[in-house]
This record gives sequence, structure tokens and C-alpha cells, in this order.
Amino acid sequence: MPESAPPTALPHVVVVGAGFAGLAVVKELAKAPVRVTLVDRRVYNTFQPLLYQVATGGLNPGDVTYFLRGLRLKQKNVRVVHEHLVGIDHEGRRIRLLNDEWVGYDYLVLANGVTANFFGTPGAKENSFPMYSRSQAMKIRDTLFVRLEKAASTPGTDDGLRVVVVGGGATGVEVAGALAELRTAGLRPAYPEIHGDAFEVKIVQRGAEVLKSFDPRLRRYAADELRRRDVSLHLGAGVAEVLPDAVVLTDGTRIHSDLTVWSAGVSPHEEVDDWGLPRGEGGRVVVGDDLQVEGLSGVFAAGDIAVSPAGLPQLAQPAIQSGTQVGRNIRALVDGRPTTPLRYFDKGTMAVIGRRAAIAEVVGKVRLTRGVAWLAWLFVHIMGLIGPRNRLTTLAGLVTRYGFPFHRRPIPIVGDVPTIRPPKKPAGRNRPDIADRSA
Repeated sequence: MPESAPPTALPHVVVVGAGFAGLAVVKELAKAPVRVTLVDRRVYNTFQPLLYQVATGGLNPGDVTYFLRGLRLKQKNVRVVHEHLVGIDHEGRRIRLLNDEWVGYDYLVLANGVTANFFGTPGAKENSFPMYSRSQAMKIRDTLFVRLEKAASTPGTDDGLRVVVVGGGATGVEVAGALAELRTAGLRPAYPEIHGDAFEVKIVQRGAEVLKSFDPRLRRYAADELRRRDVSLHLGAGVAEVLPDAVVLTDGTRIHSDLTVWSAGVSPHEEVDDWGLPRGEGGRVVVGDDLQVEGLSGVFAAGDIAVSPAGLPQLAQPAIQSGTQVGRNIRALVDGRPTTPLRYFDKGTMAVIGRRAAIAEVVGKVRLTRGVAWLAWLFVHIMGLIGPRNRLTTLAGLVTRYGFPFHRRPIPIVGDVPTIRPPKKPAGRNRPDIADRSA
């Protein structure tokens, strides 16, 4: 297809990816004298920090997603394109989309995020479930409930459901904690056929502790809370192989697993290899202090896909702040001013373990645990969502899941378990007149 022609002479900014970083760029350019094209392979933005709540039946998928074309309601200089980037012509300053359309740009922002990194582990891609998109979270939820129903209908109910979570970072801990809440608060009364300890949740972590990026005191608290919720911790050994019904560790231990959730790491998508970009640690795109890609003027990278001299972690706040800084630097270039480096302000990190149990390191290295940390976590995540509807429905969902006295009631959100149907009759067999004549 021919290259799309620009309708005006305004500078054209193309933003690839509608995650935290990409949307921050777009919003920063709302009043800038530019045209913005936002390219994403999905029609919605996903609030990834709460995907595990979707996977474990705590929230509906729509609670954590936002229709991208809704941006046009408040920002008229943005155009949303539902497509996929497959190539970049750096000399011609244009990108090629999957539909063979070429889109020219004056400034290009790569913020297309990352995907699961299986580290070459045999069977991991085929037999485990990553959780970096809405569809993956829904697949985990559906599989979870299908296997719960299967366990409830088998004679040996002591052999119920074993879930193994690979990775002891924030995502792994939050998934395991949510599964433990689901088991104790909602499923024990709903599934009396499954005996008490037949629904097991385990975390496998190569390192000696979970949540290694947090303060040691917070790590110990989180580990104690997980164990108190009957989450088993297998520490000090990595995963050597993932089988359909088991996880084999590097020390030879074999752990039975009906459902394996992979949260052990991320890496850029494979197609980034073909884009002619400098790569650094973990395959991420190398950028300078001002977030321009090294050696490519006017091309920026932000969020999880980028690695800067500051070595920012792959979290929401660094992505948001780097996206905002990219927008400011593009405005500076349009105005003929020099770019400025990102000055990252660390607002802290947090993780929730379960009802009234969370950890947080906030501004000034203030360390919080228990209910105070949980309330801080709730506030940050609710305010991070886009749109009042999403904030309201998510708040209602989380209060229903964790709040007193709702937390002791069976959870209302279930996976899509296949409908039981009788076998179809051969054509004509259900018509009495035909049956009578044949007799």
C-alpha cells in the first residue's frame, strides 16, 4: 500500500504502544502543535498491575481496560490506528505496518512494551501461562475454573488442584496471594467436594528470598504472610523443565502442577530484532539521558522496552515518568529548544499479599506493612486507572473481594467453563413421523 499522506504541515509524532509510557507521551502532547498517531495492536489499554485480579476472578476484564479511541473525546490531535509495527525505515523516517501501509514520521516513540521471557526453559512456553495481556489473564481464569470443576467431579477429591507460580517477584507474590484468598474465602464453601488442602498454591523462586527488590524486613513479612495463607515457598532452585502436569527444578525436585503460571521475567518482542536499534541489557533498546535512541535523532524509546543510563526498573512509575519526559522533549525539539534528561522521582514500590496484608516502600523510603500498606496499594491502583467508570467498578470489586464481611462469600466472577450438552441426534431421528414410518 502507498505511504499515508499527511493532512497538514504540523510535525507528525508516531507513538507505538499504548501502555503506561505510550499514553503518557500522548497526553503530554495534548496541547502541542503536532499531529499524534498512536499505533497499537489492541483497541484498548490494559492496566497490567491488576491483571492477576482478572486471572483469579477478582475483577472483570473490562474493569482494567480502556477503549483507546476514547482518547479522542478530550484530545483532538491524536489518531488511533489499530495495527502492528513490523519494520522501520530510519533513513526514510517511516514505519511499516502489518497491512503494508507506510507511515511517515518526524518523531518516533517506541513504547510497545515487553513479553514473557522463558529463558529457553524446555516446555515453559508450551505448558505454562504467562500473564501480560488481558487475553492471557482470562485464559488462566478459565483454565483455573475448568480444572476446579474437574477436580470436584473426580472420585479422589484429595487429589484436587495444584497451582505452581514460577517467579517470586511482585507479580508472582500477588498471583499466589490472590489464589490463596480465592481458595480460603470463596472456593472452600463453593467446592465442598474438594478436601481442604487439595487446592495447593506454591511459589518457585531461584533466589533464596521472594521480593528481592524490597527491604529485607518487608521480604520476611511477605514470606510469613504467604506461609500463613498456606502458600508453599520453594526457594533456592530454578525451573529446569515445565511438563504438562509438573514442574521439574534444577535440583531434581519434581512438583506436581495442574496449572503453572509463569511470572519469572520479561524481554522485548522478537520483532524488535529486525528494527535496526542498539540493544543493551536484556535485549532492551539503548537510550540516552533524554530517552532518544542512541544514534537515531528524533527516535525515542520509553517504558519496559528501553534501558537508560539510570537503569530504571521495569515498573509502571518509571514508564509513566519516562513517557512524560519524552513528550516534553518532543515539544522542546518542535520549539527549537534542547532536550533535557529524565529526572526520575522514585515514588516507591508495593505489593499486596492478601486481605489487610501488603508491603510498600514509599517516598523517603518509608516502609509500610499490613492494613496501612494495603490501603496505600488500593489508593495507588485505583487512581492509576483511566476513566471514572473503571475506578468505580474496580473499587467495588476489590472491596467485595477483600472487605469485611464480603470476603467470606463465594466469589461471583467465574471462568468460562464449557457448557454440558447432550450428544446430537442423527438428522431426522427426532421427528416422530419419520421414526414411525421407518418402523
